[in-house]
Amino acid sequence: MTETTRPADPFTPPAVPAAQPAGQEAPGEFPGGAGLFRLDPDVAHLNHGSFGAVPVPVQEAQAALRAEVHADPDAFFVAVPERLEQARARIAAHLATDPDGLAFIANATEGANLALDAVPLAEGDEILVTDHGYGTVTAAAARRAPVTTVALDPALPDEDAVREAVLATLTARTRVAVLDHVSSPTARIIASPRLLAELRERGVTTVVDGAHSPGMLADPLAGRPDFWFGNLHKWGYAPSGTALLAVAPQHRHRVRALVPSWEDGHGFPRSVENRATADYTGWLAAPEGLDLIETLDAAKVRAHNSALAAHGAALLAGIPGLAALPHTDGLAMRTLRLPAGVADTPDAARALRERIAARERIRVLIWPWPGGGGIRICGQIYNRPEEYARLAAALPKYLRCA
Repeated sequence: MTETTRPADPFTPPAVPAAQPAGQEAPGEFPGGAGLFRLDPDVAHLNHGSFGAVPVPVQEAQAALRAEVHADPDAFFVAVPERLEQARARIAAHLATDPDGLAFIANATEGANLALDAVPLAEGDEILVTDHGYGTVTAAAARRAPVTTVALDPALPDEDAVREAVLATLTARTRVAVLDHVSSPTARIIASPRLLAELRERGVTTVVDGAHSPGMLADPLAGRPDFWFGNLHKWGYAPSGTALLAVAPQHRHRVRALVPSWEDGHGFPRSVENRATADYTGWLAAPEGLDLIETLDAAKVRAHNSALAAHGAALLAGIPGLAALPHTDGLAMRTLRLPAGVADTPDAARALRERIAARERIRVLIWPWPGGGGIRICGQIYNRPEEYARLAAALPKYLRCA
């Protein structure tokens, strides 16, 4: 394929791959991994965590479902509630949870709103969030009640330090804690099972944003919070717009659909899932993604993706000015702090991300933080070690002229 012509750049260094870190061998390619996707081969897709990617078998399953809709709409839509129940049961088996407490939703933000709407709050009650939380999820909390924000230094060394910071911020008015399982920008565990248990002991309702959990973690609902929501379209290989809301038994009767439907009389989860003549094909195809991960060997997929992310982070850590942040072993995302003054605002972070994408055809997440932002990379079975070397060779010039 012909290389895309790019504008001349006076800062462009020779295209020499970054040196391999001493004592570390680059992971091999996952057998057949790249062939399962229809991604542009000229782009280094190192940002799986933002939007995911749908494997070809899942695309084909969804296409077959769409053909059903077009062939006989009446038959398809009449059967949707029962078919969603069957799909939920398949997914619940993968997640080791109760299918009656699980509902399909469109995304994590919808899950946050449904969960918070179901929590009874009185005048003066507060919701605890962290400054690592996803923006629209935090906004949903702020709509419901006053929020107390836990300031978590990205360099906190481990889960215990995170747990202590969260518990130290509780007040007598804290009724709900909204916490990431794996934080989106900084890719670290926040809602650990121990933290969830201690919050429960204090009478705090736990709401966990598990956007990155299904498909990346062996136990996506670890700690069994009161409410949990997670995306299947990230690491679960499901079509876009496919997510889940899991609710503990004692809260299910209070969960109301954001928009009433003809299924309201059935209660949760059926009432939440019904969207009239919406496109349900992504939800119905979603179990195929988790089935595919099991067919590939879920443990091997997780280990491979984690090793790739670690390899990429090691290469980037060799760039002057970049500092690797603490991480949890086994995650398929790694983050590093950028030099002071780089990507320290949302606009600056967005501009840097798009310059790298346009000039280098490399997709990464650049996240803003006061004093200096960060970069997040991901590992997925379609990635190759040389893509991270390509990023490591290209990145220094953007840090000098950012």
